[in-house]
Amino acid sequence: MRFGTFIPQGWRFDLVGIDPADHWTTMRDLAQAADAGPWESLWVYDHFHTTPIPSEEATHEAWTLMSAFAASTSRIRLGQMCTCMAYRNPAYLAKVASTVDIISGGRTEMGIGGGWYEHEWRAYGYGFPSAGDRLRRLDEGVQIMRQAWETGEATLDGKFYQVDRAIVRPLPLQDGGIPMWIAGGGEKVTLKIAAKYAQYTNFAGGNPEEFDAKSAILREHTLKVGTDFDAIVRSTNYNTVIGATEAEVEDRLAAIEARLAPHLGDRTAQAMRNYRGDHAHGVGTPEQIIERLRDMQARGLGYAIHYFPEAAYDRSGIELFEREVIPALS
Repeated sequence: MRFGTFIPQGWRFDLVGIDPADHWTTMRDLAQAADAGPWESLWVYDHFHTTPIPSEEATHEAWTLMSAFAASTSRIRLGQMCTCMAYRNPAYLAKVASTVDIISGGRTEMGIGGGWYEHEWRAYGYGFPSAGDRLRRLDEGVQIMRQAWETGEATLDGKFYQVDRAIVRPLPLQDGGIPMWIAGGGEKVTLKIAAKYAQYTNFAGGNPEEFDAKSAILREHTLKVGTDFDAIVRSTNYNTVIGATEAEVEDRLAAIEARLAPHLGDRTAQAMRNYRGDHAHGVGTPEQIIERLRDMQARGLGYAIHYFPEAAYDRSGIELFEREVIPALS
Protein backbone atom coordinates (compact mmCIF):
# COMPACT_ATOMS: atom_id res chain seq x y z
CA MET A 1 0.00 0.00 0.00
CA ARG A 2 1.11 3.54 -0.77
CA PHE A 3 0.65 6.43 1.65
CA GLY A 4 -0.01 10.15 1.45
CA THR A 5 -0.57 12.76 4.15
CA PHE A 6 -2.48 16.04 4.25
CA ILE A 7 -0.76 19.25 5.33
CA PRO A 8 -3.04 21.47 7.47
CA GLN A 9 -3.93 24.68 5.65
CA GLY A 10 -6.71 26.06 7.85
CA TRP A 11 -9.73 24.70 5.96
CA ARG A 12 -10.72 22.36 8.79
CA PHE A 13 -9.85 24.82 11.58
CA ASP A 14 -6.50 23.06 11.82
CA LEU A 15 -4.34 26.17 12.20
CA VAL A 16 -6.45 28.00 14.80
CA GLY A 17 -4.48 29.56 17.63
CA ILE A 18 -1.37 29.89 15.47
CA ASP A 19 -0.44 33.41 14.42
CA PRO A 20 -1.10 33.79 10.65
CA ALA A 21 2.46 35.07 10.31
CA ASP A 22 3.58 31.62 11.42
CA HIS A 23 1.24 29.58 9.20
CA TRP A 24 3.68 29.15 6.35
CA THR A 25 6.55 27.99 8.56
CA THR A 26 4.17 25.53 10.25
CA MET A 27 3.03 24.12 6.91
CA ARG A 28 6.52 24.14 5.41
CA ASP A 29 8.04 22.34 8.39
CA LEU A 30 5.36 19.63 8.23
CA ALA A 31 5.90 19.26 4.49
CA GLN A 32 9.66 18.94 4.95
CA ALA A 33 9.18 16.38 7.73
CA ALA A 34 6.94 14.36 5.40
CA ASP A 35 9.53 14.76 2.64
CA ALA A 36 12.15 13.25 4.95
CA GLY A 37 9.83 10.45 6.05
CA PRO A 38 8.16 7.40 4.51
CA TRP A 39 5.28 9.21 2.79
CA GLU A 40 4.94 9.04 -0.98
CA SER A 41 2.88 12.22 -1.28
CA LEU A 42 1.55 15.28 0.52
CA TRP A 43 -1.87 16.82 -0.13
CA VAL A 44 -3.93 19.96 0.43
CA TYR A 45 -7.61 20.73 -0.08
CA ASP A 46 -8.83 23.16 -2.73
CA HIS A 47 -11.18 25.35 -0.70
CA PHE A 48 -11.51 29.05 0.09
CA HIS A 49 -13.74 29.01 3.21
CA THR A 50 -13.48 26.94 6.38
CA THR A 51 -15.73 23.95 6.98
CA PRO A 52 -18.26 22.94 8.35
CA ILE A 53 -19.03 26.66 8.65
CA PRO A 54 -17.46 29.64 6.86
CA SER A 55 -15.43 31.82 9.20
CA GLU A 56 -12.75 34.47 9.25
CA GLU A 57 -10.11 31.85 10.08
CA ALA A 58 -7.48 31.49 7.36
CA THR A 59 -7.78 28.96 4.54
CA HIS A 60 -4.67 28.98 2.36
CA GLU A 61 -5.02 28.57 -1.40
CA ALA A 62 -4.13 25.17 -2.81
CA TRP A 63 -2.10 25.90 -5.94
CA THR A 64 -0.10 28.66 -4.29
CA LEU A 65 0.86 26.06 -1.70
CA MET A 66 1.69 23.57 -4.47
CA SER A 67 4.26 25.98 -5.87
CA ALA A 68 5.68 26.74 -2.43
CA PHE A 69 5.95 23.05 -1.51
CA ALA A 70 7.52 22.33 -4.90
CA ALA A 71 10.32 24.75 -4.07
CA SER A 72 10.79 23.72 -0.44
CA THR A 73 10.77 19.90 -0.72
CA SER A 74 12.89 17.57 -2.83
CA ARG A 75 11.35 14.09 -3.03
CA ILE A 76 7.70 13.88 -2.00
CA ARG A 77 4.93 14.08 -4.60
CA LEU A 78 2.45 16.97 -4.43
CA GLY A 79 -1.32 16.67 -4.77
CA GLN A 80 -4.66 18.34 -4.11
CA MET A 81 -7.76 16.46 -2.97
CA CYS A 82 -9.20 17.84 -4.93
CA THR A 83 -8.93 20.81 -7.27
CA CYS A 84 -12.36 22.17 -8.21
CA MET A 85 -12.49 22.35 -11.99
CA ALA A 86 -14.76 25.39 -12.22
CA TYR A 87 -12.65 27.57 -9.91
CA ARG A 88 -10.07 28.10 -12.69
CA ASN A 89 -10.16 28.00 -16.46
CA PRO A 90 -8.81 24.53 -17.36
CA ALA A 91 -6.24 25.83 -19.87
CA TYR A 92 -4.96 28.22 -17.22
CA LEU A 93 -4.97 25.40 -14.66
CA ALA A 94 -2.99 23.19 -17.04
CA LYS A 95 -0.43 25.99 -17.34
CA VAL A 96 -0.21 26.46 -13.57
CA ALA A 97 0.20 22.73 -12.94
CA SER A 98 2.83 22.43 -15.65
CA THR A 99 4.84 25.23 -14.03
CA VAL A 100 4.56 23.52 -10.63
CA ASP A 101 5.75 20.29 -12.23
CA ILE A 102 8.83 22.10 -13.56
CA ILE A 103 9.57 23.69 -10.18
CA SER A 104 9.14 20.36 -8.39
CA GLY A 105 11.26 18.36 -10.81
CA GLY A 106 8.28 16.28 -12.00
CA ARG A 107 6.49 15.55 -8.72
CA THR A 108 3.02 17.00 -9.32
CA GLU A 109 -0.31 15.15 -9.20
CA MET A 110 -3.62 16.56 -10.49
CA GLY A 111 -6.47 15.74 -8.14
CA ILE A 112 -9.61 17.05 -9.84
CA GLY A 113 -13.34 17.00 -9.16
CA GLY A 114 -16.61 18.78 -9.80
CA GLY A 115 -16.76 20.75 -6.53
CA TRP A 116 -19.48 20.87 -3.88
CA TYR A 117 -19.06 23.67 -1.30
CA GLU A 118 -21.95 25.94 -2.30
CA HIS A 119 -21.15 28.79 0.08
CA GLU A 120 -17.72 29.48 -1.39
CA TRP A 121 -18.96 29.00 -4.97
CA ARG A 122 -21.52 31.75 -4.52
CA ALA A 123 -19.28 33.97 -2.41
CA TYR A 124 -16.61 33.99 -5.11
CA GLY A 125 -19.10 34.74 -7.87
CA TYR A 126 -19.14 31.33 -9.55
CA GLY A 127 -22.87 30.75 -9.03
CA PHE A 128 -23.69 27.17 -8.17
CA PRO A 129 -24.51 25.13 -11.28
CA SER A 130 -26.41 21.86 -11.10
CA ALA A 131 -24.41 18.74 -10.28
CA GLY A 132 -24.78 17.64 -13.89
CA ASP A 133 -23.30 20.87 -15.23
CA ARG A 134 -20.46 20.79 -12.71
CA LEU A 135 -19.55 17.30 -13.88
CA ARG A 136 -19.83 18.24 -17.55
CA ARG A 137 -17.34 21.01 -16.83
CA LEU A 138 -15.12 18.40 -15.22
CA ASP A 139 -15.23 16.19 -18.32
CA GLU A 140 -14.44 19.05 -20.71
CA GLY A 141 -11.71 20.43 -18.47
CA VAL A 142 -9.95 17.08 -18.15
CA GLN A 143 -9.95 16.78 -21.94
CA ILE A 144 -8.32 20.20 -22.24
CA MET A 145 -5.65 19.44 -19.64
CA ARG A 146 -4.74 16.07 -21.12
CA GLN A 147 -4.47 17.57 -24.61
CA ALA A 148 -2.37 20.47 -23.32
CA TRP A 149 0.09 18.25 -21.48
CA GLU A 150 0.45 15.76 -24.32
CA THR A 151 0.81 18.21 -27.22
CA GLY A 152 1.67 21.62 -25.73
CA GLU A 153 -1.58 23.23 -26.85
CA ALA A 154 -5.32 22.68 -26.50
CA THR A 155 -8.37 23.31 -28.64
CA LEU A 156 -11.94 22.52 -27.59
CA ASP A 157 -15.27 24.00 -28.59
CA GLY A 158 -17.26 22.69 -25.66
CA LYS A 159 -20.51 23.68 -24.03
CA PHE A 160 -18.71 25.21 -21.05
CA TYR A 161 -15.14 25.77 -22.21
CA GLN A 162 -13.84 27.09 -25.48
CA VAL A 163 -10.11 27.23 -26.10
CA ASP A 164 -8.43 27.77 -29.45
CA ARG A 165 -4.83 26.59 -29.70
CA ALA A 166 -4.06 27.60 -26.14
CA ILE A 167 -0.30 27.16 -25.82
CA VAL A 168 0.76 25.37 -22.63
CA ARG A 169 4.53 25.31 -22.50
CA PRO A 170 6.82 24.25 -21.09
CA LEU A 171 5.30 20.80 -21.01
CA PRO A 172 5.28 18.99 -17.66
CA LEU A 173 8.44 17.02 -17.00
CA GLN A 174 6.48 13.79 -16.53
CA ASP A 175 6.08 11.65 -19.64
CA GLY A 176 2.49 11.75 -20.82
CA GLY A 177 1.66 14.66 -18.55
CA ILE A 178 0.69 15.00 -14.92
CA PRO A 179 -1.09 11.96 -13.39
CA MET A 180 -4.83 12.49 -13.18
CA TRP A 181 -6.78 11.68 -10.01
CA ILE A 182 -10.54 11.85 -10.56
CA ALA A 183 -12.06 12.35 -7.12
CA GLY A 184 -15.62 11.53 -6.13
CA GLY A 185 -17.92 8.54 -6.10
CA GLY A 186 -20.81 9.70 -8.27
CA GLU A 187 -21.89 6.46 -9.91
CA LYS A 188 -23.36 7.61 -13.22
CA VAL A 189 -20.99 10.42 -14.22
CA THR A 190 -17.93 10.87 -11.97
CA LEU A 191 -16.89 7.23 -12.06
CA LYS A 192 -17.46 7.16 -15.81
CA ILE A 193 -15.14 10.15 -16.21
CA ALA A 194 -12.63 8.32 -14.01
CA ALA A 195 -12.93 5.21 -16.17
CA LYS A 196 -12.14 7.26 -19.28
CA TYR A 197 -9.30 9.44 -18.04
CA ALA A 198 -7.95 8.59 -14.58
CA GLN A 199 -4.74 6.97 -13.47
CA TYR A 200 -6.10 7.23 -9.90
CA THR A 201 -9.51 7.47 -8.26
CA ASN A 202 -10.47 8.64 -4.79
CA PHE A 203 -13.74 7.64 -3.12
CA ALA A 204 -15.48 5.95 -0.19
CA GLY A 205 -13.78 7.64 2.79
CA GLY A 206 -12.41 4.35 4.07
CA ASN A 207 -15.81 2.62 4.25
CA PRO A 208 -15.31 -1.01 3.11
CA GLU A 209 -18.81 -1.68 1.81
CA GLU A 210 -18.99 1.61 -0.06
CA PHE A 211 -15.52 1.01 -1.48
CA ASP A 212 -16.61 -2.38 -2.83
CA ALA A 213 -19.75 -0.95 -4.40
CA LYS A 214 -17.98 1.99 -6.06
CA SER A 215 -15.19 -0.30 -7.28
CA ALA A 216 -17.71 -2.59 -8.96
CA ILE A 217 -19.34 0.36 -10.72
CA LEU A 218 -15.96 1.71 -11.81
CA ARG A 219 -15.17 -1.72 -13.29
CA GLU A 220 -18.44 -1.67 -15.24
CA HIS A 221 -17.62 1.74 -16.67
CA THR A 222 -14.13 0.65 -17.75
CA LEU A 223 -15.65 -2.29 -19.61
CA LYS A 224 -18.06 0.04 -21.41
CA VAL A 225 -15.46 2.66 -22.40
CA GLY A 226 -12.70 0.15 -23.14
CA THR A 227 -10.10 1.03 -20.52
CA ASP A 228 -8.19 -1.18 -18.09
CA PHE A 229 -9.77 -1.33 -14.62
CA ASP A 230 -6.64 -2.86 -13.10
CA ALA A 231 -4.50 0.03 -14.35
CA ILE A 232 -6.45 2.53 -12.21
CA VAL A 233 -5.12 2.89 -8.66
CA ARG A 234 -7.97 3.25 -6.19
CA SER A 235 -7.38 5.53 -3.21
CA THR A 236 -9.36 6.75 -0.23
CA ASN A 237 -8.91 9.38 2.51
CA TYR A 238 -8.79 8.75 6.24
CA ASN A 239 -9.34 11.12 9.14
CA THR A 240 -6.64 9.66 11.35
CA VAL A 241 -6.26 9.89 15.11
CA ILE A 242 -3.85 7.29 16.43
CA GLY A 243 -2.66 6.48 19.94
CA ALA A 244 -0.63 3.73 21.56
CA THR A 245 -3.69 2.75 23.64
CA GLU A 246 -7.44 3.25 23.34
CA ALA A 247 -7.27 5.61 26.32
CA GLU A 248 -4.71 7.73 24.51
CA VAL A 249 -6.92 7.82 21.42
CA GLU A 250 -9.78 9.14 23.57
CA ASP A 251 -7.50 11.79 25.07
CA ARG A 252 -6.50 12.93 21.60
CA LEU A 253 -10.12 13.09 20.43
CA ALA A 254 -11.03 15.15 23.50
CA ALA A 255 -8.20 17.58 22.74
CA ILE A 256 -9.40 18.00 19.14
CA GLU A 257 -12.96 18.61 20.33
CA ALA A 258 -11.79 21.21 22.85
CA ARG A 259 -9.84 23.05 20.15
CA LEU A 260 -12.81 23.11 17.73
CA ALA A 261 -15.53 24.02 20.22
CA PRO A 262 -14.76 27.77 20.54
CA HIS A 263 -14.99 28.13 16.77
CA LEU A 264 -17.84 25.76 15.91
CA GLY A 265 -20.13 25.92 18.93
CA ASP A 266 -23.15 23.71 18.26
CA ARG A 267 -21.51 22.42 15.08
CA THR A 268 -18.67 20.82 17.03
CA ALA A 269 -20.51 17.52 17.31
CA GLN A 270 -21.03 17.49 13.55
CA ALA A 271 -17.31 17.98 12.96
CA MET A 272 -16.40 15.28 15.48
CA ARG A 273 -18.48 12.72 13.59
CA ASN A 274 -15.54 12.65 11.18
CA TYR A 275 -13.57 10.93 13.94
CA ARG A 276 -16.18 8.84 15.74
CA GLY A 277 -18.74 6.17 14.98
CA ASP A 278 -19.27 5.15 11.36
CA HIS A 279 -16.62 7.62 10.17
CA ALA A 280 -13.85 6.41 12.47
CA HIS A 281 -12.10 4.11 10.01
CA GLY A 282 -8.76 5.84 10.64
CA VAL A 283 -9.13 6.21 14.40
CA GLY A 284 -7.58 3.76 16.84
CA THR A 285 -4.42 2.07 17.97
CA PRO A 286 -1.78 1.00 15.43
CA GLU A 287 -3.04 -2.57 15.60
CA GLN A 288 -6.64 -1.52 14.91
CA ILE A 289 -5.71 0.73 12.01
CA ILE A 290 -3.42 -1.88 10.46
CA GLU A 291 -6.22 -4.45 10.61
CA ARG A 292 -8.65 -2.11 8.83
CA LEU A 293 -6.13 -1.12 6.19
CA ARG A 294 -5.20 -4.74 5.51
CA ASP A 295 -8.85 -5.49 4.94
CA MET A 296 -9.09 -2.56 2.52
CA GLN A 297 -5.92 -3.64 0.77
CA ALA A 298 -7.48 -7.06 0.18
CA ARG A 299 -10.47 -5.28 -1.38
CA GLY A 300 -8.19 -3.50 -3.85
CA LEU A 301 -7.24 -0.27 -2.09
CA GLY A 302 -3.84 0.76 -3.39
CA TYR A 303 -3.35 4.17 -1.82
CA ALA A 304 -4.37 5.61 1.57
CA ILE A 305 -4.20 9.36 2.23
CA HIS A 306 -4.28 10.37 5.89
CA TYR A 307 -5.45 13.61 7.47
CA PHE A 308 -4.11 14.15 11.00
CA PRO A 309 -6.16 16.93 12.66
CA GLU A 310 -3.45 17.41 15.31
CA ALA A 311 -0.60 17.88 12.85
CA ALA A 312 0.04 21.60 13.42
CA TYR A 313 0.07 21.16 17.21
CA ASP A 314 1.40 17.67 17.92
CA ARG A 315 3.37 15.41 15.56
CA SER A 316 3.55 12.42 17.89
CA GLY A 317 0.57 10.72 16.25
CA ILE A 318 2.10 11.10 12.81
CA GLU A 319 5.38 9.73 14.11
CA LEU A 320 3.62 6.71 15.67
CA PHE A 321 1.88 6.05 12.36
CA GLU A 322 5.19 6.29 10.52
CA ARG A 323 6.88 3.86 12.91
CA GLU A 324 4.20 1.20 13.17
CA VAL A 325 1.53 1.41 10.48
CA ILE A 326 3.39 2.25 7.27
CA PRO A 327 6.09 -0.43 7.66
CA ALA A 328 3.42 -3.07 8.30
CA LEU A 329 1.66 -2.37 5.00
CA SER A 330 4.15 -0.86 2.54
